[in-house]
Amino acid sequence: MLKVHSFAFNPFQENTYLLYDEVGNCAIFDPGMSNTDEEQALLSFITANELKPIALYNTHCHVDHVLGNHFIYEQFGLVPQFHEGEVPILLAVQNYAPQYGLRYETSPVPEVFLKENDTIHIGEHQLTALFVPGHSPAHLCFYNAEHNFLIGGDVLFRNSVGRTDLPGGNHQQLMENIRTKVYTLPNETVVYPGHGPSTTVGYEKETNPFVKG
Repeated sequence: MLKVHSFAFNPFQENTYLLYDEVGNCAIFDPGMSNTDEEQALLSFITANELKPIALYNTHCHVDHVLGNHFIYEQFGLVPQFHEGEVPILLAVQNYAPQYGLRYETSPVPEVFLKENDTIHIGEHQLTALFVPGHSPAHLCFYNAEHNFLIGGDVLFRNSVGRTDLPGGNHQQLMENIRTKVYTLPNETVVYPGHGPSTTVGYEKETNPFVKG
């Protein structure tokens, strides 16, 4: 059984997720910690639950999703994993983070990148990388068929969608990818988004005002 725990970090209230299995193997998705209190909250949860962080993943590399990459690397030696098309987005963060008044320590850049349909493992459990650009140029979502959930980043929110007015955004591309990559998942699939509460594919297909099934 994979468990999912979320934190809302930084001024953007970005959702950072910990996924962990029965024996404590833990993967960290989109660490957004922006200060020492948030870093300590993450560490305290890991310690209290006797978790062993084994991997770090970014759905995409906008500033609010990568603020904690350096901290995770320093604490656990984990280099972030993401799609190669997000590298320019990550490199730009060091220039515009100060404009938001955010402390940013430079994230490591991986030597090997994730691709569409790659499989990642957390112990005996696995997730599939879905390539869903539009909000950012090479956004990935991570789907677990066993338990029917999606780590969705900033693609689909409860009754909303990711913004497309940032560099690399493409509204038409995002709408098409939601229809063909997300709405084709089972209706009961729980979507854990990058901001706000979780939702389901079926609920969004029926009620989302931006893109209905």
